[in-house]
Amino acid sequence: MSKSKSSGAVKKENNIFAENKKAYFKYEFLEKFEAGIVLTGSEVKSVRAGQISLAEAWIGFINLELWLKKANIAHYKFDASRDYDPIHDRKLLLHKSEALRLSGKMAEKGFTLIPLKVYAARGKIKVEVGLGRGMAKYDKRRKIKEKDEKRALDRQLKRFV
Repeated sequence: MSKSKSSGAVKKENNIFAENKKAYFKYEFLEKFEAGIVLTGSEVKSVRAGQISLAEAWIGFINLELWLKKANIAHYKFDASRDYDPIHDRKLLLHKSEALRLSGKMAEKGFTLIPLKVYAARGKIKVEVGLGRGMAKYDKRRKIKEKDEKRALDRQLKRFV
């Protein structure tokens, strides 16, 4: 048997550092994209430590470039720099053709881009971006009702199996 020289930490592919669960309730997503994100070294360490929040985050266009806005990445505690704004805008990396197509979709009424997840893939930090449309209140109620009915049905089936 050969021993690995690992330090004991198990690295899993596609670690999820943050997830925007409320977005799935507020929006109906038509498409999802994977985008890279431009971060400094201390921001990468902070994200890998799980110090990121997508609660109020959204994505906007500036000169046909995607920017992640209002995402909170906490200051890395071992970083010596003191002038750090945890909520500054961060550039997202996407192919130009995809960015052009998304800007066209954004021009249509009712569409918005929302960050859904921040995760590690192939050694890089990635952001899953969803192109969504806001749900009406009655759609949200219908979704809750279907979820409750499914839960009740599963409970009944579990009792008889």
